[in-house]
Parts: sequence; structure tokens; C-alpha cells
Amino acid sequence: MSSSYQPRPADNAFLLFNVLQAPQQLAPLSALTEADQALMEQVLDEAGKFVGEVVAPLSREGDEIGCRWEAGRVTTPPGFREAYQAFWQAGWPALAGAAEDGGQGLPWVLEGVLYEWLSAANHGWTMAPGLLHGAYECIKHHASDELKARYLAKVASGEWLATMCLTEPHAGSDLGLVRTQATPVEGGALPGEHRLNGSKIFISGGEHDLTDNIVHLVLARLPGAPAGPKGLSLFLAPKFLPDGTRNGAHCDRIEEKMGLHGSPTCVMRFEDATGWLVGQPGAGLNAMFVMMNAARLHVALQGIGLLDAAWQKADAYAHERRQMRAPGPRPASRGDKDSADLLIEHPAMRRILDVQRAWIDGGRLLAYRTGLALDTARHHPDAAERAQAQRWCSLVTPVLKAAWTHQAFYGASECLQVFGGHGYVREWGIEQIVRDSRVAMIYEGTNEIQAIDLLQRKVLPDGGEALGALLLSLRATLDASRPFDAEVLRRLAELRYLSTTLAAACAADPLLASLSADDYLRAVALVLLAWAWAQIEHTPGAETPRWQGPLLALQQRVLPEFEMRLKMIRQLIPATPLHPA
Repeated sequence: MSSSYQPRPADNAFLLFNVLQAPQQLAPLSALTEADQALMEQVLDEAGKFVGEVVAPLSREGDEIGCRWEAGRVTTPPGFREAYQAFWQAGWPALAGAAEDGGQGLPWVLEGVLYEWLSAANHGWTMAPGLLHGAYECIKHHASDELKARYLAKVASGEWLATMCLTEPHAGSDLGLVRTQATPVEGGALPGEHRLNGSKIFISGGEHDLTDNIVHLVLARLPGAPAGPKGLSLFLAPKFLPDGTRNGAHCDRIEEKMGLHGSPTCVMRFEDATGWLVGQPGAGLNAMFVMMNAARLHVALQGIGLLDAAWQKADAYAHERRQMRAPGPRPASRGDKDSADLLIEHPAMRRILDVQRAWIDGGRLLAYRTGLALDTARHHPDAAERAQAQRWCSLVTPVLKAAWTHQAFYGASECLQVFGGHGYVREWGIEQIVRDSRVAMIYEGTNEIQAIDLLQRKVLPDGGEALGALLLSLRATLDASRPFDAEVLRRLAELRYLSTTLAAACAADPLLASLSADDYLRAVALVLLAWAWAQIEHTPGAETPRWQGPLLALQQRVLPEFEMRLKMIRQLIPATPLHPA
């Protein structure tokens, strides 16, 4: 039986320190001057130990036993509460929180690596703390001083977990249909007190036994609020009120899901629940947006982590399982000419593994760069640098979320193929990853919504100018004298040209953007992936088979899809010339 997931900090450190040179990028940020490479390496080493020794071993039993609901209360699988209590008491949820809020004031990218590993090790358990940082940012930037005094430190430390209560039975991604009502209360214990009434579904961690309190962030409508998204306000409704009494937030049941059995996905009923307004009336989505953006980047890292977990299992199996003779000549040192070869020696299995490795390593580089951009946007003294970093986050986050959660599911399915029939039975654990990874393509905005967000909201309004500027900045890091860099430069130019011509065509055809958005996002993802690997290729240390095998698979098996996606889009606008002038 295969072992549980184990982080390999050396791989992450190579990308973070050798390729991205993270300490040098963080050096201009006065808020993070203490985060030198030695400290960051120490944090990652300790994080890897905690993930591998405490969280990962709970994954199998968490899936098989799952969460239990009884009379409104939810019990998590054995060991989950103890692991979570150790997690927050060790300070892990507070890595990137501000020191004045009880956080450690470290770079966000360290939190990103931690949650990537946690998702790979035990996706169900990780769903519980996954929303903490977004909830922290939401409360910090939008809540009243009174609410901050009561709840911010508890959420920042992770002592209390948080939820994001958006979806309703009739309103999935269309939040404008939300019906939950909020009625003002005169003379409440805190300013902005309301009574909440309504139902929410698909609420991760809506009820559990991991922490002594749960902070619900709930979208609802005030009396007389206009229909649609502009009528939504945000409220903070804790499981237990400040006087210790139970609030009117009830878990009516937990969903029976395809995967993520270790995470309770709750149907929540708010019945005269006490909640306090967060932010301005009618600006609930603005306040929630901070939380949703953080969640989307976390979900992208979930995809990367889950794909790495699948690859680890498949790679280990391929190095121990012998099946048939591999094609090609056999070295004399191999021994008995009639004996079977290891799966790793079969080209079909090598292809599967190297393709997934290409997505994992390239995705890591892009996600870590986005994490560094988050800190730059928050702390850099130069306004132009902050704006450039924010542009990167805005454009790249939906691409990471959509493309790498897609690859997590389909790549995990490919990794299952390495096991043959053994992959389809439970004892090897690969089928759990396939089941657990599927939901990441759906939540925090489906992948189709991410594509529409990218094209319709971020590329078309300025005719592709912002994306073009980002692509030009990538071009400046490449050297046309290197063969692979030259290939990446060509695709960068083709994507810029496509973006401007598509923007013009969409202005004349209102359906074109929706029809082409998925293919467009995929094309952007492939160009970013190619750029990431160009950075890896010319970094000293990347000349080894560990990096060269995935690079070759990327060139031969992944990047040709870019031309296919361009052709699919051009078929919708047949008058478009094939190449930029």
C-alpha cells in the first residue's frame, strides 16, 4: 500500500530561491525585511515536517470515515480536531497576518506553499483553514472597529475558523438571486446589528468540532434593497454570541459528496441569527471580493498540490512495479532477458509522469510569483510597482485557478492510469485524489466563470492593453538566442495579436466573448506555462534529468495545444489573419 504524501522542500526551494530569487524581490518591502532566505527555508522545512507527520497520515481514514451529522452537530474524522488544534497553536494560520493583528508578518508566498502541501496531503482537512486568510483580510479592511476588536485576532490566529456563506438552493454562481434577509435591530450589543433569516447551501465548514467558535460571513439583503448584486450586504454572524449563547445559525444536514469526505459541506439555516454589518450597505460583494480573490489563489494551489500528490503516488508505483518488456534494446547489465521491466522504463508511463511534472513545476513558479506580487502590491513603496504587481494578480489569478484545477483532475486521472487496474481500487489511494480534486473546478467561481472574468472583464474593456503590457514585461526576461526562449517569444507575440484582434471582433459580436473565453484562457495558461519553464531552463541546476525530462515533455506534448486553441478561436472569427504582421 502506498504511503501518505510527503512534501519535498528542495523542489519548492529551487523554484522560489534559485529561479524567482524571492528574497531579492522582497528586499524593497520594508514590512518584510526580516524574511531572508535562511528564515524562509527554516519555515518551509518545519512546515514540511508538520504536513508530512501530522496532517498527511489522517487523509485515508478521513476519506473512509468522513464527517458525521447528528441533531445539528458535526463530528469530524478521528484525529482531525487534534491536528487542527496543533496547527493553530503552532502559529501556522498566522504566517502572513500582520504582526499588530497577532500574525507573524511573513511573506504570503510561504502561506501559499504551506497550503499547497496541505491540500496535497489531506484536501478534506485543509478545507477548514483554507478560508482563514481571506476572512482575515475581509474583517481587517471592512469591519467596524468594534467587530475587529472582538473577532480579528481570533481569525488571524486560526483559533476560530470562518466560512463564506454565499450560495443558496436557487442561487449558485448567480449571487444576484440571493434571498437571505437582514433586518436591522435597534440598540444592539454592537453597532450594525441585524437579524438574518435564510438558507445557504454548499457551506464548507459550516458546522464542525475543530474550533470552539465559527465566524460566518453571510451575504444578505437589507429591507428595500434593490434586486441583483448591488442589493447585497455582508454580515458577520458567529456560531456563539459574545455572551456565550448559541446563535441562530443551524446546520440542517451535510452533503453526501463524490469526494472531500473529511470536509463537512453544510446546509445552513439562519433563523433570527444575530449578525453585524461588515462594510457599507449594498457593498457586500465588494467586501467579500477580498475573500474570494484569496480563495481563488488558494484553490489554484490546491490544484497544484493535488496533482503533485497524484504524481508522487504514480511515480513511486512506476519505480517498483514490473510489467512486460519495455521497447528498445536492453543493456547487458539489466540481467535476465525474459524478466519484466519497471513501469518507469515504458515510454507511455514516462510520458504521463513527465507531462504532469511539467504542469506542477510551471504552476508552482507562476503561483509563487503571484504570491510575491501580492506582497509587492501591498507593501512596495513605489506606486508604479504596486500597480504592476496588482495587474499581474488580476490577470493571472483566474488563469491559475481554472487551468491548474483542470489539470489536477485530468492529470490525476492520467496518474491513475499508471496503476492499471490497481488504480481503480481504494488501497492505493490514487482514486481518492481523482474524487477529491474534481470539486476544485467548480467552487470559488467555476472554471468557465474564471474564463469569462479573464476575457470579458479584464482583457476586452481596454482592448487587451493591460494583458499586452504584462506580456511585454515577460518578453523582457527572455533571450531570443536561446532556442526555447525564441519559441516562447513567438507564442507571446501570437497571444498579443490574438488578444487585440479578438477584442475588436467581440465588439461587433456580443456572443463571441462567451464562445471563445474557455479556449482563450487555455491559450493564456499555455503561454504562461511556457514562460515559466523558460525561466527554469536557464537557471543553474536545471540541467539535470529532474528538470530536463519535464521540459522535453512540455515542448513535445503540452505546448502544441496552443496552436490548436488559437485555431479554435480563429474559426469563430474566420477573417482573422493567421499570424501577426
